[in-house]
Amino acid sequence: MHEEIELTRDVEAIQIPSGDLIKLPVGTKVMITQALGGTYTVATQSGLARIKQDNADALGIDLEAEKAKLSAANEALAAGDLQGAIWEQLKLVFDPEIPVNIVDLGLVYDCTIKEEEGETNVEMKMTLTAPGCGMGPTIAADAQSKILMLEGVSNAQVDIVWDPVWNQDMISEEGKMKLGMI
Repeated sequence: MHEEIELTRDVEAIQIPSGDLIKLPVGTKVMITQALGGTYTVATQSGLARIKQDNADALGIDLEAEKAKLSAANEALAAGDLQGAIWEQLKLVFDPEIPVNIVDLGLVYDCTIKEEEGETNVEMKMTLTAPGCGMGPTIAADAQSKILMLEGVSNAQVDIVWDPVWNQDMISEEGKMKLGMI
């Protein structure tokens, strides 16, 4: 990380913090500032942007190494623990400006599995660190995408809620350690 990379093809990205969709053209020079949960936060001359995993090849990233990170969720699934697998997947979702996953940040308030008409549906409630965060829909979509990657999950719904209001006391011990709070 922190070395300049030239994009090998055009890439769709999400502007941080506005959440607007932008296009980074081939040849754009970027620097990866954070690579967590299968997304990449890059610094450009125009500011920060977030690039999805399916565009990692434009950054020269080997996706096979990224797939190995799914092993904890796969182990939980193999043991018949869908709930555990979901939580492991959610630990792969990050706010692009904070190097701590949404579980350890305390942003996930509820995750419910419902079996209905032969389908497994997951309903999740999460919040954000700030109500005005333009990245909220993107983070929620990342969470939904990670849940839907699990074998056996038919549908996933992720709702952003504001009650209770998030505060730093909700951060896990591991999250506080990563942030240098303890």
